[in-house]
Amino acid sequence: MTAAPRPDYEALDDAVLAGLVAIRDPAAVRLVTTRNNQRLFRAAFAILGNRAEAEDTVQSAYLRAFAAIRSFEGRSSLSTWLTRITINEALGRVRATKRRRAHLEDSSVAVLDDYREKLMQGSMSVSPDKAQARAELRRIMEQAIAALPEPFRLVFVLREIEDMDVETVSQTLGILPATVKTRHLRARRRLQQALAPEVKDALTGSFPFAGADCEAMTERVVQAFCR
Repeated sequence: MTAAPRPDYEALDDAVLAGLVAIRDPAAVRLVTTRNNQRLFRAAFAILGNRAEAEDTVQSAYLRAFAAIRSFEGRSSLSTWLTRITINEALGRVRATKRRRAHLEDSSVAVLDDYREKLMQGSMSVSPDKAQARAELRRIMEQAIAALPEPFRLVFVLREIEDMDVETVSQTLGILPATVKTRHLRARRRLQQALAPEVKDALTGSFPFAGADCEAMTERVVQAFCR
């Protein structure tokens, strides 16, 4: 008996891919995560400002989304749908963190993580090596973006780094297109005040999440969802 031919996963549309993810097809899960890891990580990082927490948020968002993927109706792209879920997951964590911090502050307990992060932000080494200098510029760029107010930061990352159009960002965040444009403009103005023009060249390499990081995320999701 001849085995059924393996489908060309790259050529499948979102609805078919979603159906395969729903039946826990490992190849479909790998393809969907590999395609979206970078965008989802950047969106989560834009909200949380912490790499480890952003990675954990993306993995949780994948598992939450895949468990409910039969509800995907194709009204937006699968990528947009996943981005919205990731943003909601990250915002939920921010709200939970604020509640915990409020409780700690009421009890007059120091938040040591905040203190450690401030110390880390204050340390900056300068090296004549070009690669290290470029990495330093990238770090400065990431810090400047992280310093933006969260509504501006999220719109900026989706528009400028992820290259999402205004309408898609509007749908993803549930805000008016005019609001997207205003926040994007204000974010750019704030960054222009904080950064030299030549730093703009490092922007497309900011918040990297590829290679081993991307593969590791994909494998963790496959192992957790397809086992």
